[in-house]
Amino acid sequence: MFGEIRNVHGENLDYAFHEGDSESKSIVVLGHGVTGNKDRPFIVALAKGLANRGIPALRFSFSGNGASDGKFTDSTISKEVDDLGAVLGVLEDYAVCYVGHSMGGAVGVLRASNDSRIQLLVSLAGMVHTRAFAQREFGAVAPDEGFMWDDPDCPLSQAYMDDLGEIGSVVSPASRITVPWLLVHGAEDDVVPIGDSHAILAEADDSAQLITLEGADHVFSNESTPIMVQEVVAWIKTRFSNLTAEQ
Repeated sequence: MFGEIRNVHGENLDYAFHEGDSESKSIVVLGHGVTGNKDRPFIVALAKGLANRGIPALRFSFSGNGASDGKFTDSTISKEVDDLGAVLGVLEDYAVCYVGHSMGGAVGVLRASNDSRIQLLVSLAGMVHTRAFAQREFGAVAPDEGFMWDDPDCPLSQAYMDDLGEIGSVVSPASRITVPWLLVHGAEDDVVPIGDSHAILAEADDSAQLITLEGADHVFSNESTPIMVQEVVAWIKTRFSNLTAEQ
């Protein structure tokens, strides 16, 4: 429907579109986390849940991930912020909600803090303290030699580690976000601690809210998937209706 989507480097970004209501002028963009892609089961489930409620959804893989062009070792939060900008560029006629998981959540905070094209924001287990994450998860791995979580398909690059360190935390940019914002975090997340969401919520605008899902892990596995989908779809449906009423 939208043709090719290319980032500033000319790399093609793989995406899938779920139509929903063909007359709708609202759309949800879904971005994944590190080592993920647009086909993570809970992302697909969320896209389908949105479409079933009439809300169009576009899930995409950041450059270097999944079937998108580019090298995985070039993937950084900063580059993915630009990728998201390229996606927003083809959606100028839509009111956009961006949903980002984990590292994709940090991407959303940085983009939404200075890009008015995002009118609603959802963070799913969003990464907040990027430098701490890098040291906690990969501090014992040699960049450009080792792998993320011992996965040979996911080499750890110096560029990735440097970018996480330079960003440090996305708490400060969060204070500039004024659009409705939903944070969803699993109480049993052992990758991005739920404390990250509490820390960013403390600095966010009054329009932000946090939903904690008891028993849910980092990727909202098993029975947590439909619960997450129900909560997020209901929130987005209500907020898009409010936006329409205000126009």
